[in-house]
Amino acid sequence: MKPPSPLLSVERVSLSYGRFKAVREASFSLGAGEVLGLCGHNGAGKSSIVRMLSGLLRPDSGQIVLDGAPCAFRSVSDAQRQGVALVDQELSVIPALTVAENLALGEPGLGLRGTLPREEARRRLDAVGLDHLDPSRPLEDLSIGERQLVEIARAIGRDARLFILDEPTATLNTADIEHVFKAVRRIAAAGCGVIYVSHRLDEVLALCQQIVVMRDGAVIAEQRAEDLNAAKLVELMIGHAPKPVTKTARTADDGSRILEVSGLSTEPTVDDFNLAVRPGTVTAIAGQVGSGGSDVLRALAGLAPTAQGDVMVQGRRVPLGAPRRSISAGIGFLSADRKGEGLFLSRSISENLLATRLRALSPHAVLQGSRMRATARKIASRIGIDQNRLGEPVRRLSGGNQQKTFLGRCMERDDISVLMLDEPTRGVDVGGRADIHMLLRELASQGVAVIFASSDLEEVLSLADDVVVMRAGRIVSNVPVAETDNVRLLSDMTHARLSEQVA
Repeated sequence: MKPPSPLLSVERVSLSYGRFKAVREASFSLGAGEVLGLCGHNGAGKSSIVRMLSGLLRPDSGQIVLDGAPCAFRSVSDAQRQGVALVDQELSVIPALTVAENLALGEPGLGLRGTLPREEARRRLDAVGLDHLDPSRPLEDLSIGERQLVEIARAIGRDARLFILDEPTATLNTADIEHVFKAVRRIAAAGCGVIYVSHRLDEVLALCQQIVVMRDGAVIAEQRAEDLNAAKLVELMIGHAPKPVTKTARTADDGSRILEVSGLSTEPTVDDFNLAVRPGTVTAIAGQVGSGGSDVLRALAGLAPTAQGDVMVQGRRVPLGAPRRSISAGIGFLSADRKGEGLFLSRSISENLLATRLRALSPHAVLQGSRMRATARKIASRIGIDQNRLGEPVRRLSGGNQQKTFLGRCMERDDISVLMLDEPTRGVDVGGRADIHMLLRELASQGVAVIFASSDLEEVLSLADDVVVMRAGRIVSNVPVAETDNVRLLSDMTHARLSEQVA
């Protein structure tokens, strides 16, 4: 009996950005009712594949075949009309609209302020576990995780045959992730195909039947998920077994504190947060999405106007609610939303690297071109960005390289003594994640105090020296990383009693 034709075939597809070859004759296929994991190291070509499949870009050569018909998508809307639905890691929902209005975005004939019938909106929300949400509620009242689920619900409501989910769980807590899994399995059971892109390899192995691995723009493996484990998958992605992050030896506590926080509150999200940090250490604020870690960092960066409490940096008081005063005190901050609150996507990589240090590069208010180019090249070399690409728009980089560029702003500087990062490897694959962790450890070895908020247990345990766990806006534990493990952390984060089998 002849096997059924694949729902999707990517046939010898190539794509270049100028001289840079992003995708090299990539080929793979996806069957109806199947979930395919697309994996690869930083800059491997995953994002370019997604952009071509969703109509954002057109391949230089090769072809995309959907349901037996060659496709040449002219735009995102053209791809949608032909049965492709994309859920991007960067949200495209509109906070000022209601949930129902957001679910209707892109629906033919409804316009910008169109809305779905309440029954249809209710059906789509139920499919992703948002049965408690009122469709008439303003989206701006929802958490980031709930907004992500609304985005997925909107895609499910379209009459699509191919669904592409790009890092759909990056901002979600454990319960919401399970809702996404159920929705993906429901889509596949209906006979649709799903391409699932995630740096969380445990999710890929648990959810997908087929896994495609890319490296340097080429497909280097296409295997059944049941034939792989995390170690094998990592080795395929980066070409070798990953090297563990090397931590500096913990020195005796001499009593020095570079940052002291007392009684920090940001109603209604954070209550009575206290922290003392030594120079040269890495501190994790661990917790589920919405637990308060992100709000603590934003308050310390001066971005919470109503925050109250006492903050001292190197013995000097820093007023809250004043971003410039926080910067002057030596506090650097990288938001979890690198595209919305960090990078200038249409500007060059070089301009993004230098954006926050123009004063230092412009004595007498005159920018020095040669000095700027030399500084950009030096930073690019340190963070692992190809110096030949410094003139390209930063939007062309993979998510991991965009995050490295964002972090690069804080490298090679002596005016930052406390560096804070919110979800520092959100949407970054395992190779890029290891690179970023190494860069953060290098900064710590130079005496910078690094503080990061993360919901990723593996990241917390592998990177941090000390772990502060938050739940519902309050600290529930504060211990050296050597005195905890993933079972205790998850128990503290969720207030659940977990057995050793959870590990």
